[in-house]
Amino acid sequence: MLNEDTPIPVASLPIQAMRDHLRLGTGFAEEGLQDGLLEAYLRAALAVIEGRTGKALLQRVFRWVLDDWRDPAAQALPLAPVRSIQSVTLTDAAGGTTVLDPQVYRVIADLHRPRLAPTGQLLPSVPGGGQVEVVFTAGFGALWTDVPADLRQAVLMLAADLYERRDEMGLREQGLPFAILSLIERWRTVRLLGGGTA
Repeated sequence: MLNEDTPIPVASLPIQAMRDHLRLGTGFAEEGLQDGLLEAYLRAALAVIEGRTGKALLQRVFRWVLDDWRDPAAQALPLAPVRSIQSVTLTDAAGGTTVLDPQVYRVIADLHRPRLAPTGQLLPSVPGGGQVEVVFTAGFGALWTDVPADLRQAVLMLAADLYERRDEMGLREQGLPFAILSLIERWRTVRLLGGGTA
């Protein structure tokens, strides 16, 4: 279970870039009336591109809960790029918690599959019937300009497509347009062995 602890603030969204991309008029009294709609489509486009690539585009804090380590020698994290680990907490079946000392784990940085690894042999065991919670910061940066140019373009193109076809729900083809797929292709994570190892 992966949850976003800190949603993207409106100020970080490229609303003006989206207005420019759509060539919306400026200088009119109703200039900002579309901003709420643009925000909604930008958030939807970000979610799609992040889901397809496994990348957090704009930096924020995530909370990941799992029943056990898939591989106690190095647990692959669900998003990249990971900036830092805030905490790793073990919870037993009775609800008791233990916050791990940051000295017992480290992040193995990787643009596609970052991993949480032990500083010793193995990550601490998850109690039977319990769970582990990892709180971490992921994303290319806090600013829209920190996001790689091809991913920025993919988000704008998808948001514009959603905006322009908002009255055609259910009438369009399935999947992403080829141009958007081409832009995100190099960022997609290749999973080997059915995702069984990091």
